[in-house]
Amino acid sequence: MGSLKEERKTTGWAARDPSGVLSPYTYPLRNTGAEDVLIKVICCGVCHTDLHQIKNDLGMSNYPMVPGHEVVGEVVEVGPEVTKFKEGDCVGVGCLVGCCDNCRPCHAEVEQYCNKKIWSYNDVYTDGKPTQGGFAGSMVVHQKFVVTIPEGMSPEQVAPLLCAGVTVYSPLTHFGLKGSGLKGGILGLGGVGHMGVLIAKAMGHHVTVISSSDKKKEEALDVLGADDYLISSDATRMQELADSFDYIIDTVPVHHPLEPSLSLLKLDGKLIIMGVINVPLQFVSPLLMLGRKMITGTFIGSMKETQEMLEFCKEKGVRSTIEVVKMDYINTAMERLAKNDVRYRFVVDVAGSNLDNE
Repeated sequence: MGSLKEERKTTGWAARDPSGVLSPYTYPLRNTGAEDVLIKVICCGVCHTDLHQIKNDLGMSNYPMVPGHEVVGEVVEVGPEVTKFKEGDCVGVGCLVGCCDNCRPCHAEVEQYCNKKIWSYNDVYTDGKPTQGGFAGSMVVHQKFVVTIPEGMSPEQVAPLLCAGVTVYSPLTHFGLKGSGLKGGILGLGGVGHMGVLIAKAMGHHVTVISSSDKKKEEALDVLGADDYLISSDATRMQELADSFDYIIDTVPVHHPLEPSLSLLKLDGKLIIMGVINVPLQFVSPLLMLGRKMITGTFIGSMKETQEMLEFCKEKGVRSTIEVVKMDYINTAMERLAKNDVRYRFVVDVAGSNLDNE
């Protein structure tokens, strides 16, 4: 995988077991291969998936594990065949660092659906070594899985776009829901939900936040700029708004009924599932049939969509709501994330945490 230089190392914060407690961990980086980019990490967003992975909630965790898949950094070295980047470029890395390049999804440039995709961490790279994520000083990534950060965008603001942002942008683009004047609902106002409000508003949509309580109402309307706020237990308003939404993005990551959302959709409306839920969801079929409605889901976004989404957010001035922390705060941040005590995304100041100097 490259020259026989002295082995390069970096330090990250890793979980060693399902307790999920993160602590410093030094490990080797592979040499910069022909199409690889060596990135000095500037910052990294903290996603709910990171929490699931470090605690082995999905039953597939391998340790030691350095999480982090909303990575912004600076290119410090490029392989001889790298054409997209040069030293000094500000770049981003999302959830994936590899794919097979041979299957139908790869040929269609939707490599996130490749059955042999390689995750940014908790996976094994083509050289047989474990992949480690962005809670670390450096990463080596193939140029295909690196995106250019548009000039003028701050690294901390960009980080949540690389997972949460593109997760919302991808279905709106794929299902032809980018046009202005549409009416959309965002169910659940966490990291993905808040990006949903911002991106849908930037597309010119009328956006309603749908929630089980009124505790986020002021923030949704006054801070994020939503047009309306609907409490799902308010039967009168639910009835008033029946058959009126073009789409609902459902970001709720726990079991919940689908019927209330389906009743809100108009003819050909789409309920887009974004929350990772490992128990069956239920609905009664007439709710679909009598409005030709659709329940669907998409998964993150392609590299092409990620780059497109960054350009869109730059053009529209989309700014995520973040709380920047240093790496030594990460275990507290994870505890707070588990309680949904964050508005709306933690971003770790990795460069300012001096990991490689520990």
